[in-house]
Amino acid sequence: MISPADMSHVVAGMGVQPGAWPGIASIQATWENGTWHMCSGVLLSSQWVLTVAHCFARAGGISMWKVVIGVSDLTQMGPEATVRHIQRLLVHQHYVPATARNDIALVELDRPVECSDYIQLGCVPDASIRVSELKSCYIAGWNFARAQGTGMVLQESKVHLMDTELCNSSPWYAGAVHADNLCAGYPQGSIDTCQGDSGGPLVCKDNEADYYWLVGLNSWGRGCDRARHPGIYTSTQHFYNWILLQTGLSPAERAGPAPKPVVTLAPEEEPEEPEEPEEHINLTPEYSQRPAVTSSGTSLPMAFPHQILVQFQNLLQEFLQF
Repeated sequence: MISPADMSHVVAGMGVQPGAWPGIASIQATWENGTWHMCSGVLLSSQWVLTVAHCFARAGGISMWKVVIGVSDLTQMGPEATVRHIQRLLVHQHYVPATARNDIALVELDRPVECSDYIQLGCVPDASIRVSELKSCYIAGWNFARAQGTGMVLQESKVHLMDTELCNSSPWYAGAVHADNLCAGYPQGSIDTCQGDSGGPLVCKDNEADYYWLVGLNSWGRGCDRARHPGIYTSTQHFYNWILLQTGLSPAERAGPAPKPVVTLAPEEEPEEPEEPEEHINLTPEYSQRPAVTSSGTSLPMAFPHQILVQFQNLLQEFLQF
């Protein structure tokens, strides 16, 4: 079982310049003792933020929660900052707190967000992208900065994607890593995620072009900065279809990447997913469209073969009516 002490923050990070991570969001809750940064997330469209499910394990009413976008220093929010309340929370229907399986959630904002130099959209890879072959990867988060006495300034670190089988071996995580996880960090430790940066982005630069894919969300780990215990991330590619189905958005259109991307811009390729919903999701800095993420989860709590059967029955009825 994964304890709260195992849940995620970035060790040995470096402060970033304003606007360097324009897709990242701070998910905050207000209690009697003040307002606190609880988790990070990534803006996927003008009204949807992707994060991890365990962030809301003790959420209570979401009316007390808000999302802050467009800032790097949470103590000095300038005019570029945008604050939205949460209209709806969608936690993966098969999320298992004890093992952090399917640790992913969607937050719908109460009002759309406008893109700017400080607010842009994350791009999640579809099945055509070979995530394991991406070489230049980075993580970002806030709470580790507070732990290091540097205030609440966003920090970043470079990491390496690591072989999942190696991470699952006996001296490492001994089978605790799931198929919907990515493993990132260094074998010897030194750069890691620990308590506090849950939901923070793991991005990797495309091998052919100058833009970044949102490949993971900070999910869990064991200890901080420990050898053979790198950070474990929810694979966004694994949940690509789940996000489309849950949000009712579609990957029908996508814009090309911005000329000088930072962490979460989208390329011009079309996804190869079969049937998608009707509206569009923006995962690029402009308001053109790009989808978000893949999984076995569906918008309804039924198994995938059952969904195929329902589709077949609908087609058969249409044929008989003909």
